[in-house]
Amino acid sequence: MLHSLKYATASACLLLASVAGLPAAQAAPAPSSTTTGVHAASSSTLTHAQAATRLRQAGITWTSSGHCDDRRRSNCTSFSGIRVRTIQGISALKRNSRCPITITGGTERGHASGTYSHGNGYKLDIKLDRCVNNWIKAHSRRSHDRGDAVVYTGTVRGVRAAYALERNHWDITFR
Repeated sequence: MLHSLKYATASACLLLASVAGLPAAQAAPAPSSTTTGVHAASSSTLTHAQAATRLRQAGITWTSSGHCDDRRRSNCTSFSGIRVRTIQGISALKRNSRCPITITGGTERGHASGTYSHGNGYKLDIKLDRCVNNWIKAHSRRSHDRGDAVVYTGTVRGVRAAYALERNHWDITFR
């Protein structure tokens, strides 16, 4: 019965994905810990490996000054505990903008705390790029200044985003 339920759920996700115009890889539910041997924090978050797979499939790259993915180290770029919605949002940005996207910050230590924080899986930092800069400014509205950044808000394929243009990167919150 459980085996049949897994396939029924996956089939329903694929059907919904085709209607919404999403790639099947983004619509399929994350594999369970019994099939992968890896346990995500909850059904709405991913392990680093699960997120990395989805990002690669979307054509998104990332960099780490420490060449690592340990969430406990601030010089790493980790996706451990990232929300599925955040991965969907950055993937939609890539797909809609057709710009190169390079992630420079994820859920690793060293970012500001708060409900909608990097550590809680809501935020990603991405490298500044002329294509991305122009797309965000053309497809969102300037919302406010937050002291350290100008914030633009918009929606990409149903995912709300706040794009904060900081000194050397975009700090993006997906909700």
